[in-house]
Amino acid sequence: MEHEFHVEGMTCGHCERAVTNAVHEVDASAQVQIDRAQKKVVVQSAAEREALRHAIAEEGYQVAA
Repeated sequence: MEHEFHVEGMTCGHCERAVTNAVHEVDASAQVQIDRAQKKVVVQSAAEREALRHAIAEEGYQVAA
């Protein structure tokens, strides 16, 4: 299932890795695509949407649907 999030606060490659790692803690096989300029994170995962959103937010980023 595809989940798309608007994520504020990603400014560099480290941010992208932090978001990707957070998603992988929820679903190790998830595919993550990040468009920093658009503040968009697209996740292909069978995990619950809320679990993915929470994991990204726990890294310190503001996450909107």
